[in-house]
Amino acid sequence: MNIDRENFEAWMERMLDRFDMLDKKIERLTTQRNCLDGEQLLDNQDLMFLLKVSPRTLQRYRTKGILPFIKLDDGRCYYKATDVHKLILEKL
Repeated sequence: MNIDRENFEAWMERMLDRFDMLDKKIERLTTQRNCLDGEQLLDNQDLMFLLKVSPRTLQRYRTKGILPFIKLDDGRCYYKATDVHKLILEKL
């Protein structure tokens, strides 16, 4: 099979464009980790580190309704970053 230089360069350009598009999609997906409707979600580990509290304190915040949370079917809890920000401004 013999391809002329012009066709080869056009084909390579399309391939590079496709790689660039895929790279952008991958970047977007990796930066949107733990998002719900575009809002960042934090897990228990994130909050314990951020607020410098124990797992029991987070449980207390959830039980008393101090900090809204989302519980997945597997039992993991997530918190919206905006709710955490409100907690920090109002309570701490």
